[in-house]
Amino acid sequence: MKNSEPSVPMPTLKLLTAYTGALSFEEVLQIPRAARLLWLEILVNDQLDLSSWQHQPVVQEAFTKACRWYTTYRSVVTAILSRTPLPHDPGPIDGRESRTFAEALRFVATHH
Repeated sequence: MKNSEPSVPMPTLKLLTAYTGALSFEEVLQIPRAARLLWLEILVNDQLDLSSWQHQPVVQEAFTKACRWYTTYRSVVTAILSRTPLPHDPGPIDGRESRTFAEALRFVATHH
């Protein structure tokens, strides 16, 4: 018997499945480490449809953070991956996360 409930399309995760074991976006929101790294998934994965979750503060914060990192390192990101541009946001970034950023870009470049 088929389930007749409408379902939200599941975005394909490029980074967080490998980094945290999360298999769905719902799991990302339930795993604290995955939620903290969500900005990286947004940064490297332009196939995510965040419309169903955009009202959640953790998603809004991750999206803003991804936009700031994209604005700051646009030439690096676009040299490594092909993605649609994120909105311009010249706000501050935390340079202490540079290593995580670089490792995520390296991972996606070699695995996808």
